[in-house]
Amino acid sequence: MLTDYISLALKNIRKRGIRSWLTMLGVFIGIAAVVSLISLGQGLESAITGQFNSLSTDTLTITNAETGFAPPGSAAIKKLTEHDLEIIGSVQGIKIAIPRLLRVAKVEYNKILSFSFVTSVPKDEEQAEEMYDSLNLEVSQGRLLKPEDTGKIVLGDDYLTDNFFEKEIRIGSRLKIQGKEFEVVGFLGRTSTFTINSVILMTEEDMKEIFEIEDEIDFIIAKAEDEKDLEKITEAIETELRQDRNLKEGEEDFEVQTPIESLETVSTIINVVNIVVGGIAAISLLVGGIGIANTMFTSVLERRKEIGVMKAIGAKNKSILTIFIIESAFLGFVGGLVGVIIGLLLALGVSSLANSSLGETIFTLSPSPIFLASTLLFSVLIGVISGIIPALQASRLNPVEALRK
Repeated sequence: MLTDYISLALKNIRKRGIRSWLTMLGVFIGIAAVVSLISLGQGLESAITGQFNSLSTDTLTITNAETGFAPPGSAAIKKLTEHDLEIIGSVQGIKIAIPRLLRVAKVEYNKILSFSFVTSVPKDEEQAEEMYDSLNLEVSQGRLLKPEDTGKIVLGDDYLTDNFFEKEIRIGSRLKIQGKEFEVVGFLGRTSTFTINSVILMTEEDMKEIFEIEDEIDFIIAKAEDEKDLEKITEAIETELRQDRNLKEGEEDFEVQTPIESLETVSTIINVVNIVVGGIAAISLLVGGIGIANTMFTSVLERRKEIGVMKAIGAKNKSILTIFIIESAFLGFVGGLVGVIIGLLLALGVSSLANSSLGETIFTLSPSPIFLASTLLFSVLIGVISGIIPALQASRLNPVEALRK
């Protein structure tokens, strides 16, 4: 009996032809938006998570409390200094504290001008080695920078693979940075962190010279002896710096962050974006549901005589109700299925475009089968809900009145 209902419902949908496809258009758009945008949101979260893989879980980052979106140290209320470095290094549980400088520099090569992030290699050899190890930095060509390598630089892999300067950069090439020439002695290996792939490493002494930096540090990396004590060490650093700066709790002009805290902040932002995106897509689904309801109401009006004949030969209200609900559910199912396929294709296209523009596979999509199945089920549910009222209207028609019209 159920197969007969399904067969009759499909026959009625095919009979309406183009109208059925136009009805499903709203569902296509809504489901495609849900699948593509949420898949891209998950891919973005994975990409950002990958950027934190270069940071060890036993490290703390101490920065200035900054205003605006300027580079580290350039818009600070109070800048970090060597004195702060000594305080942090003396906190119990800290294995080593490493000073870092990070600035945006003007880079010129082959008479072509560009801008890039430049970061320092500490002047202490132990600190330099610790920095390389914590960031998992290795070279694909040449060698890493030594603290005494003034006038020399190491470049990220982008400088080796990209052709922005329209001339190949090799070991021994000379780039002009902030007006001063530097010799390239190495290229970093490709990493999953795009900021490292485009960075320039130079000695702390050179950075202080070209940027005219005196007693100033952009941020400090503190490595703990035991990562289990990270929370306790964080509190100790905050207490020491507050006391040194005569600050009350809550008035800090510095920040102490762990990689986990940073990642949680980013994840929260992405989740909010996903919720907003889901809300926008839900509006499209609502429009699609209204379209299904409208089509089913029209169908009831057009098929009053057919419904009257079915009732006259013994069809029960339940049978009429079932046929109309199967029709609306099928419209939701097909709309959802096509929407899922379109959404996945859109997400794959955008992720491929992003990876192509970045020159590496950072965006990886792995849509959950449970998520896709749930989306499809939701689409069917939209169809059923949209068809309930028209189906009830059809099932309650009086056969005599239906046959008169």
